[in-house]
Order: sequence, then structure tokens, then C-alpha cells
Amino acid sequence: MLIFLDLETTGLDSSDKICSIGLISVDKNKVVSKYELVNEGKKISSKASSINHITNEMIKGKPPLKESDAWKFLQEHNNENSTIIAHNASFDLKMLNACGFKWYGKIIDTLRATKHLIPECEHFSLQFLRYELKLYKNEKKEALKCSLSMVENEFIAHNALADALYVKLLYDYLLDMKTDNELLELSFKHVLIEKFDFGKYSGRYIEEISMCNRGYLEWLLVNVTDMDEDLKYSINKYLDIKSSF
Repeated sequence: MLIFLDLETTGLDSSDKICSIGLISVDKNKVVSKYELVNEGKKISSKASSINHITNEMIKGKPPLKESDAWKFLQEHNNENSTIIAHNASFDLKMLNACGFKWYGKIIDTLRATKHLIPECEHFSLQFLRYELKLYKNEKKEALKCSLSMVENEFIAHNALADALYVKLLYDYLLDMKTDNELLELSFKHVLIEKFDFGKYSGRYIEEISMCNRGYLEWLLVNVTDMDEDLKYSINKYLDIKSSF
């Protein structure tokens, strides 16, 4: 079984919780979709609401995640025969783990796989790829195929069910490049990032910065505690290369 998953949260701090879950499962010819708002007792920040369009009024009276149908579905299919497919899967699984859910099945991360297979992309957010790879052209057809009764305004960024659909479209796109097993392998293989996409050196090659301002890279490693795993790997890699000269 393939389970395309997306979560929306009350914010991005370590104390934040899940407020919405969307999933589409495909098992041979059987397709199941679920979308739910949940209330984990954490207030949604205004910044989060501006992104996911979920307000505190919307989750008032909603059940906690453990009482949702989506939770029960994931628990029922939590085995080695199931694969969760998500964009930045480590984040989603970390948020689920914080709620007491540990996944025992396989994992495909479309974010990391895309970075490996299409490194020339300027950005790798799900919404950017939706347009860059023209996934939007097939979204209505795929929604009907998955029996999703989505209206026009639900095809928006950060609706958990819509994003689960975009993950499926991206996965299908990547399948034209690699097999399912190869995508599984790439999901656990570090990506060597070439350029910074933030800060004062945004757009500059990390290798170049390792030569002209090694101290800045060392400062990042020490002070940015929530650094992306691939960025940390890449900085260490370029610093090691520089040290070998």
C-alpha cells in the first residue's frame, strides 16, 4: 500500500502540534482518502494561519489526532507492506512521533528524491514543483481518479489533502525517472547541496564560501541547531575538501 501524506501544523517551533492531516492511500485498484482537522491543545499562530488558512475557531471542538479516522487508518496499515510518501517526510514523521505514533513501514521522501534527480530546480518546495514540473495540468483528473470531491478553492497551497494529491503527482513524475526501490534508496541518501538559498550568501556556491569565509560555515554548524540534514552534510563535505588541500 502507498500512503501519500501531508500534515499542517500550528507553527514550526518544537512545541507546535499537528492541526490538520490529509492522506490518499492506493492499494492496487482501491483508493482511500481522508482529511481531518484535529486539536492537540496548541493554539495556531497567526503566521501559521496565514500559510495553511486554518484558524483556532476551525479546530475548536475537533478531536485530538489519536481519535481521528486518519490516525486509526495509519495504525491499521503500520507495517512493512505499506509505504508513506511525503514531501520532507522526516518532518511529518517527527510530528507524528511527537503525538505517539511511530511508523514501521517504508518511507519515500519526494523532497530528497527530487533534489537528487532534478538538481537544476531553482527551488524544491511542493508548490514550486507543482508549477515548475507542470503537475497542475493533471491535478483535476487525478483528483477524480482518487475520488476526491475537491472544489476549485481546495486546490490551494497547504491544504493537507490537496498537498497529499500533489505529492502523488510528484511521485508519479519521479517514477518516470527511477523505480520505486530506487526512490526508496534516494530518500535515505544525503544530497550534496551546491548553493545557499538563504542568508547573506544566498545564491553563492558553498564550496566558494568554504574558501573565502570558512569561519562562517563553522559558525553555522555550531549555532543553527535545526539545520537541514543535507545542508549540514554539504557544509561538512566542502569543509573537508578544503582541509585536504
